[in-house]
Amino acid sequence: MKSQFIKCLITTAVLTALTACGSDNDGPLQEICEEHNCTKFTVLHTNDNHGRFWENKHGEYGMAARKALVDQIRAEVTENGGQTLLFSGGDINTGVPESDMQDAEPDFFGMNLIGYDAMAVGNHEFDNALEVMDKQRRSSDFPWLAANIYKTELDENNAEQLVRYFDAYKIFDVNGLKIAVIGLITKDTETIGNPDYIEGFVFTDPKDEIKKVIAEIKEANAADIIFAATHMGHYADGQSGDSAPGDVAMARALEKGQLQAVFGGHTSNPVCMEAGTNNYADFQPGDACLPDQQNGTYIMNAEKWGKYVARADFEVVSGEVRLVSYNLIPVNLKVKDENGNRVLVGKEIKPDLYVKALLHPYQAKGDELLGEKVATTEAELSSKGSNEMQNQLGHLIGESHRLSVGSGADFAVMNAGGIRAPFEAGDITYRDVLTVQPFSNSITINTMTGKEVNDYLNVIASIQEGDGGYAQLRGVEMVVDCEAKTVDISKLGGKTFSPTDTYSFTVPSYSASGGDGYPKLTNAIDTGIDDALALKAHLEAIKHVAASDYQPVAGDIQYTNSESVSACKTTK
Repeated sequence: MKSQFIKCLITTAVLTALTACGSDNDGPLQEICEEHNCTKFTVLHTNDNHGRFWENKHGEYGMAARKALVDQIRAEVTENGGQTLLFSGGDINTGVPESDMQDAEPDFFGMNLIGYDAMAVGNHEFDNALEVMDKQRRSSDFPWLAANIYKTELDENNAEQLVRYFDAYKIFDVNGLKIAVIGLITKDTETIGNPDYIEGFVFTDPKDEIKKVIAEIKEANAADIIFAATHMGHYADGQSGDSAPGDVAMARALEKGQLQAVFGGHTSNPVCMEAGTNNYADFQPGDACLPDQQNGTYIMNAEKWGKYVARADFEVVSGEVRLVSYNLIPVNLKVKDENGNRVLVGKEIKPDLYVKALLHPYQAKGDELLGEKVATTEAELSSKGSNEMQNQLGHLIGESHRLSVGSGADFAVMNAGGIRAPFEAGDITYRDVLTVQPFSNSITINTMTGKEVNDYLNVIASIQEGDGGYAQLRGVEMVVDCEAKTVDISKLGGKTFSPTDTYSFTVPSYSASGGDGYPKLTNAIDTGIDDALALKAHLEAIKHVAASDYQPVAGDIQYTNSESVSACKTTK
């Protein structure tokens, strides 16, 4: 009894620190967790898996190691009288060729093996045709949750009506507590989702939808605690820019105490805050993590790819929900030391051999083709900052698209959200190409007058920094007025600009169809050339990539009336 009392005192101290450091400071908690008044449980969560069912070439993450870690935590929690729930923040699809080629079948199979309890639907679940998404959903041993996704259907009178396509929430019984988990997706899905696959779907404002669902849960007296599993994004202090409002804005829109915690995804950043502020901490793997707290709601995000299993330990003391501790546990992550050697962060997690054996055939499938070397590069071509500045990788991709169409287009447009990984120094394989360009978009060719091009660039060039729609532009020289959202073009493809001349340019089919909020190009000609194959062909033709050949020329694109010199960044 004495040891239990001491343990509770330690727990109270941790709780006091968490409360004092959050954005809401309600003062220290007084009542101590004891057997008669306290229920313990743990929530584990991951998000934005993006096809990473297998460990990478450095032995990092992967579902087999994740399974081993989750099982260890479950055993510990059970031994201490608690119960565990495991949630995903969505975006299981798109990112790694072995997964993409097999419609993420290994990923959902792996999630079943690990034992997920629920998943928020992510926008990348709409990267495939509806029949593929429905097949994935049927194969999952856990519910897909999204309260704000509706589909147009016909009733018995042949009149159109909106019906929720997924369950809005799921109730879990945890040691006698009824916990509701509401699923929500970013409203941006209507602009960033593939237009061919989201037709007929309606994505409502999650801030409005969650209020309806909470009222429904309360009216039915269905739950003691309400959580949300979301795919909306965490934006510090609610500053989402051109993106749809995320978890912070939603928490602030509710009455305090209505929502206890959010387990999120979409922005793929570890939500670890500086104490007493709305600012992100300089989090590094293995560091302590203080989750955000807004309006009485804890907000958490475990970055991406299963790099971490996030662990939130809760106590409910006389009806009050307390977050005792929170950790982002690295899954065999490695960092480079001062000598450039990769060093393991934390303890090594031995992968679950049963899970690894069951997933191995998926990894092996197509390995011979995917391992084919197509080119080499001495320097890394980074994807970092592709949505914040013109960079070498964006211009390499744009050049490959531009040259793939006949005698070549005058310039190329590439949305930054379609650039999913870097090319590391060394050999570039077909697998690397498909990892960088995983969406299987086709390249469209467009012909416009200079005036029409000017109108088009007015829209896409003023898209805000950090947005997936930020345009990498190869062969364009201009000045962008970010406040007026206008451009002053000087040259296109090396030619002096004229409003009456005619110009040709390439755009991925996703963006040409209106994806990422781009203007829909009704006269776009779909070449049928796959974007990744165009990049592969370009790399095979040059054999060796000199990164300097694709370095954007300083001053070619200038941004004015902006807080950034390399993109439009304006305070709303």
